[in-house]
Amino acid sequence: MATKRTTKAAATPEEKEVKEVKTASISASPKGKYYYACGKRKTSIAKVQMFKGSGEITINDRKVNEYLPVKTLVGTLKTPLTLTGTAKSFDIVVKVQGGGISSQAEAIRHGIAKALLIYDPLNKATLKKAGLLTRDSRIKERKKFGLKRARKGPQFSKR
Repeated sequence: MATKRTTKAAATPEEKEVKEVKTASISASPKGKYYYACGKRKTSIAKVQMFKGSGEITINDRKVNEYLPVKTLVGTLKTPLTLTGTAKSFDIVVKVQGGGISSQAEAIRHGIAKALLIYDPLNKATLKKAGLLTRDSRIKERKKFGLKRARKGPQFSKR
């Protein structure tokens, strides 16, 4: 019995072209010109838009204090703004998903820092020294078979 083999045709240059992921840019909307950046932490992804304004922060269509009830997380989120002295200069709109509130706050902080870098490249030294431009890539390690968690083994019984 003969089997029919099919070969895939060579991809055209258009198909080979890899689509570029939009991580930071300057765009326009009905509210005006804004600075866009995407921040990440663990499994959280925050899409940040910074508009010229009075310092309002909106997360998933809610006020920042309503979305993040813990004051320390709000402080964490505002760190790049206080370091650069732009806390009252921008209105920030954020869409965030995934993870818990702590990792979401750190993802928003990362996105705000990247957007501030687009706004003024001279902020790079300040933000980099504080470690705000580096994506914290630590994520939960997967569970291995034969173990209870990623590294915890079963209890050993001598008798």
